[in-house]
Amino acid sequence: MTDPGSSQEALGARLRELRAETGLTGKEFAGRLGWQESKVSRLQSGKQKPSAEDLALWAAAAARPDVLEELLARLRAVESQPAHWSRQLAAGHAPVQDRYVVEYRRTTAARGYETSVIPGLVQTADYARHLLTQNAALMRSPRDTEAAVQSRMRRQEVLYDPERLFRVLIWEAALYAHVGTAATMTGQLDRLVGLIGMSTVDLGIVPLRAPMPLTPKHGFWIFDEQRVVVETISTELQYDGSDDVALYTRVWDQLSEHAARGLQAQRLLGRVRASIARA
Repeated sequence: MTDPGSSQEALGARLRELRAETGLTGKEFAGRLGWQESKVSRLQSGKQKPSAEDLALWAAAAARPDVLEELLARLRAVESQPAHWSRQLAAGHAPVQDRYVVEYRRTTAARGYETSVIPGLVQTADYARHLLTQNAALMRSPRDTEAAVQSRMRRQEVLYDPERLFRVLIWEAALYAHVGTAATMTGQLDRLVGLIGMSTVDLGIVPLRAPMPLTPKHGFWIFDEQRVVVETISTELQYDGSDDVALYTRVWDQLSEHAARGLQAQRLLGRVRASIARA
């Protein structure tokens, strides 16, 4: 699979080629754009990922509006490449969690589906602490667990903004995957019960015995109906193509039709909690 760094370098090389066609030096081209010369240099070398707006301005400055779609397609290719956790976690989990805080603050509406874990957006601190400790050991990354937990809790501030809506589906099997102690799990289940009825959260539990129209699939999140994020053990994948977003939306909609909500979800969570108490 292509490394995202090489795709970004290839995009930079294409930008350099377009700039060279104008006969302008990097400094002169930067002047035409109204940018610092250092930005032009970083973009051409692939050290900085351009935004869609950057590419539009670059194509216009090169008098090549015909290549804009090509450049945007190259940018989508860069953004859809896997971001390997080994690189993202090189400085620990806290920086990654801080990024999520920013991303969720930019989000007005999101819908997610998880099959094996309670989503970070609705985790308790204790549950998150156990997960992050496990993951740091697995990935052999720096142990900054407490800072990462605090950042994950800050992410949840968006749940109390009345202008937002988070629609969360959890496959029932995830509720039985014990993380930490029995107290950790009962506290987490109580947290989920507390979300029921919130105006900003639509919580659905997909029962194990529900007549599902498709197999459970893997977890994913759709942000503002424009971007899909999928996490695997080794990578984070992002898709923003309309076909990809539409596909994941169909999957979410079909699973949602069979999800327990409200009192039904509360009873289901109660049964899981009772099973933990009996164990």
